[in-house]
Amino acid sequence: MQESGSPVLLEHLFRREAGRMIAWLAGLLGSTNLQLAEDAAQEAMLRAAQTWPFQGIPPNPEAWLFRTAHNYAISFVRRSAVFQGKADAVVAVLETRAQPTLDLDAEQSLRDDELRMVFMCCHPKLAPDAQVALSLKLVGGFNTEEIARIFFSEQTTIAQRIARAKRLIREQNLKLAMPSSTQLQLRLNSVLKVIYLMFSGGYAAHSGEELIRSDVCLEALRLGRLVASSSMGAPRVDALVALMALQAARLPARMDASGDLVVLEEQDRKLWDDDLIALGFSYFDRSIAGDDISEWHIQAAIAATYASATSSAEIDWAGILAHYDQLMELTNSPVVALNRAVVVMKVHGAEAALAALIPLDGNNALQKYHLLPAMQGHVLAALGRFDEAAAAFSAALQCDCTLPEKRFLQRQLEMVSTQRL
Repeated sequence: MQESGSPVLLEHLFRREAGRMIAWLAGLLGSTNLQLAEDAAQEAMLRAAQTWPFQGIPPNPEAWLFRTAHNYAISFVRRSAVFQGKADAVVAVLETRAQPTLDLDAEQSLRDDELRMVFMCCHPKLAPDAQVALSLKLVGGFNTEEIARIFFSEQTTIAQRIARAKRLIREQNLKLAMPSSTQLQLRLNSVLKVIYLMFSGGYAAHSGEELIRSDVCLEALRLGRLVASSSMGAPRVDALVALMALQAARLPARMDASGDLVVLEEQDRKLWDDDLIALGFSYFDRSIAGDDISEWHIQAAIAATYASATSSAEIDWAGILAHYDQLMELTNSPVVALNRAVVVMKVHGAEAALAALIPLDGNNALQKYHLLPAMQGHVLAALGRFDEAAAAFSAALQCDCTLPEKRFLQRQLEMVSTQRL
């Protein structure tokens, strides 16, 4: 055994294995017992947190977690009145499939379970927002607070949304099975949204000490490649994988040795992951087959433009702005509009960027998003309006964000405060 149970390792394992454990157990228990599958996975993590710091990490921690979750499920079924009269049959099913040995065949089976879980969560009988929230909770290992920040919503709202979705699955006995080919295509866009929101939650964490969670990003990338390699493979899936790979390639350069944020123009490109860049361009080439143009294609094209420039001075900002204009036509998203304003400043200057930001000022979806007042502060400082810039950076500091981002905003505030004296 290893010497201690690291909280970081536990969180990493939970994010990586929770979805697989829940999907595997739900496959055995049926979707009507989804809550038991989730409880069993959480119980396994709780017992690991209680015992590993004192007994050490087992040689195969993943297998330990699966075995513990599996045993908890069996014990619960045997003692619960809910299963009265059918407990023996359910236990027999559980015992005929002991926890996976995690060999190659079992690994493929677990991946199939995960795909079924994601597609079940994206069932058309569930509201679109509920599909995404439930998938992030069950497959992505995100907690309610994290999901609420991703949606710019309240925790109670997200908790109610997830609870309603679970109740609907239970009451209507929605099956944990891959739907027909027609239904697959109807659900695919929701699945892709889930995967990208999972990736985004790792690429730019919304709170805490860490700016990024590489393990979450790589897990989302793995799920995307899993969909791309399946019968659901399509150009828009390849485009999403390309986007995630190209963005993930920049992760090593997004923070300095002190754990502080490094903006794109100041990143050391030698730190970018060449293998992920190559993977991204490979999927990007695959994505341009056919006439399908999705938001993932456009975002991948933006990421490819960043990646293909040999230095920040050679970035084709005008080309990127044209892509953002296309993206706005497709999505009309306030977050896309905010990102577009950043590029407008690069191409047309601070006055044009400020004009692009004005329509976003009262947008409800961005009221708690620190990047809106942060961008306003940046633009106002460029215009020499330092008092207003200081107020904007102060407002950004009141929003939820990570500690590295707070330190960055504090430095910006101090800079404009010095300049206004």
